[in-house]
Amino acid sequence: MKFYYYRKTLCLALILAGSFTQFALAQEADPKFALIPYPSSLTEGKGSFTISSSTAIVSADRRFDNEAAQLNLLIKQYLKTPLKQLKSATAGKSILLKYDGSITAPEGYRLAVTAGGIVLSAKEPAGAFRAIETLRQLLPAEERSAKGLKSVSVPAVTIADQPAYAWRGMHLDVSRHFFSVAYVKKFIDLLALYKFNKLHLHLTDDQGWRIEIKKYPKLTEEGAWRTFNNQDSAVMVKSKNNPDFVIDPKHIVQKRGKTLYGGFYTQEQMKGIVAYALSKHIDIIPEIDMPGHMMAAINSYPFLTANGENKWGKLFTTPICPCKETTFEFAENVFTEIMEIFPGKYIHIGGDEVDRSSWEQAESCKELMAKNNIKTTAELQSYFINRMEKFFNSKGRKLIGWDEILEDGISSTAVVMYWRSWVPYAPVKAAKNGNQVVMSPGNPLYFDNEPDRNSLYEVYHFNPVPAKLTAAEAKGIIGAQANTWSERIPSENRADYMIFPRMTALAEVLWSNKDRYENYMQRLKLQFPRLDALGVSYRLPDISGLVERNVFIDETVLNPVKPLSDMKFRYTTDGTLPELSSAALDGPLKINKNMAVRLAAFTTGGRRSDIYDLQYTQQDLAAPVNTFVSKPGLSCNYFPGEFKNAKSISGEPKAVFTVKNIVVPAEANAPAFCLKYQGYLDIPADGIYSFYLNCDDGGILKIAGREVIDNDGPHGPFEKSGQVALRKGLQPVALDFIEGGGGYTLKLKYSFNGSEPVEVPSSWWKH
Repeated sequence: MKFYYYRKTLCLALILAGSFTQFALAQEADPKFALIPYPSSLTEGKGSFTISSSTAIVSADRRFDNEAAQLNLLIKQYLKTPLKQLKSATAGKSILLKYDGSITAPEGYRLAVTAGGIVLSAKEPAGAFRAIETLRQLLPAEERSAKGLKSVSVPAVTIADQPAYAWRGMHLDVSRHFFSVAYVKKFIDLLALYKFNKLHLHLTDDQGWRIEIKKYPKLTEEGAWRTFNNQDSAVMVKSKNNPDFVIDPKHIVQKRGKTLYGGFYTQEQMKGIVAYALSKHIDIIPEIDMPGHMMAAINSYPFLTANGENKWGKLFTTPICPCKETTFEFAENVFTEIMEIFPGKYIHIGGDEVDRSSWEQAESCKELMAKNNIKTTAELQSYFINRMEKFFNSKGRKLIGWDEILEDGISSTAVVMYWRSWVPYAPVKAAKNGNQVVMSPGNPLYFDNEPDRNSLYEVYHFNPVPAKLTAAEAKGIIGAQANTWSERIPSENRADYMIFPRMTALAEVLWSNKDRYENYMQRLKLQFPRLDALGVSYRLPDISGLVERNVFIDETVLNPVKPLSDMKFRYTTDGTLPELSSAALDGPLKINKNMAVRLAAFTTGGRRSDIYDLQYTQQDLAAPVNTFVSKPGLSCNYFPGEFKNAKSISGEPKAVFTVKNIVVPAEANAPAFCLKYQGYLDIPADGIYSFYLNCDDGGILKIAGREVIDNDGPHGPFEKSGQVALRKGLQPVALDFIEGGGGYTLKLKYSFNGSEPVEVPSSWWKH
């Protein structure tokens, strides 16, 4: 029986591997058209068109003057000399920008490349620019030639294209850690490359005020600077093993006898950034977060609070007071200057995570609430948001707020940005209320969450439209954006790593809105040389098939597959970091004793992948228990309350449930809680089993009394793996899981004999 099971499993694995190989080959991307996002329609032509110094850019329509200039800047990067720009075609071959009134989508375009020339057709300038960015990806990856090329070729192709969603956004938090003008412009270039059209800048928070407000100079004189805080100290610890966590010295100064971190944008600098973005048809949405997250302002202007105090509460800081006219005078003065810098329609007010306890005690708030028949402080927050929206509307602007603004009433004209994954009804409520909604849920669209082997898949398969909406209501979902909060991102390299390549997956979701995942993964590999040329420190592909905690009976081998063909493996066994000078892993490494291996892959340019810490432990097959059980599923003990980690779970459970698999039961609905799963796994055959635990926040898996995975929290969704040697039969299982509030991610998969990880069959669980 044992031999038959192994043989059957091996045969199935070979069949699956062969099928996957054929499928992958069928899905392999054409290197000539490795476009991200992929166009709505693409037809390959014959031959190519060569762009040289004799090529002219022709644009008879003045509405495309900016786009003609942008195209010329692109070509100049290759040839080191601009092309002639003409108003009408001559006898020579040319690149024509053409108005086409039949194109209905505002950002729609057509691109036709033949041996005789290139024609970019659009109705709107934005569409013409999106066509240029497609042309950019058809050109060689080395955009910035040092010496200049004599010519560049573009493959013949016909493309008709338009976006699926109007709002295709990325967010960057410049408050917690600050980013230079140069980096923001680099980021804008990359947004343009992948056809994003919105950049949400989080300009203010408790940790720093980053935009000059001339009426209140202390906001940047004082509020833009801080002594190192707990977020800084956390990244300093990580910097010992990863230079990307080194705090950027450009933003450290000696001031008033102290070492201070910070920085800010002058109004002129920000106007330059805004103009740069607009030239690429990207709107910048400024966020001035209030009434909460205002410590950087309150420190300098204490009159803003209800009691003149500024401190941290249990979770958040004291907010500004919505019951004093001086608060509204301040807010309106600040936003008036913001509107002079940012000409776009949208202004983000934040409105999230407000500790309203100080309002409850303030006499001014009691008086205002009585006068306006306001019953709760939540309604008082709505009063503040609604009054600010009226001010925005009087200036021709549209208010955006995080989904907390829905609580206790919001007008249907505000835009709701949904982020709280644990409040799934929020975007449904907003859409049914008539609000436009931008989807930005923490899972999977918080790019400050540590990426793992599942991250690209999760982003690529994100559906912006909630299931509970009718077709008419779904029209209120105008798009989505990913957010990058910078508490743990102190450098530009680290920002690149966290954002790329996840941003490319979101680009395809929002522009193409079709599932071409395997083909996308092929195209992504062909995008890496372009990102290299643009100086992007993106996260390199995962080394597949690795498990963090490995076990063996007699011996095993480490023989990873290169994620990119030009990579080279390096490893250490003494605990030091793998470097280019470390031992090369050119073939299978035999392991027959307990040891730790640190493995990394390096590109030819010397860039290092993630470091994989692999533990190897010799184990005997665990004997099954002599217990008779017939009930399917697992016992799940529910403990409402906050726990720092899974190891700290204590007390009596509030309830006990039976679950069919490792899932969070619907009855576990407290803001924070822990779950203890107990039962048995009915193992079908002797062998070494690999398990993969993905959770947010933390979890610890034990099988046969052996700790298999320690993925303890708190943290975002992240997968860790481990192995255990088991004999056929019932094996005791215990899984402790904590939910700190907001994640609700808990997934357990397994593999056997190197097969692809899959969910543990429900029939295996007993209790």
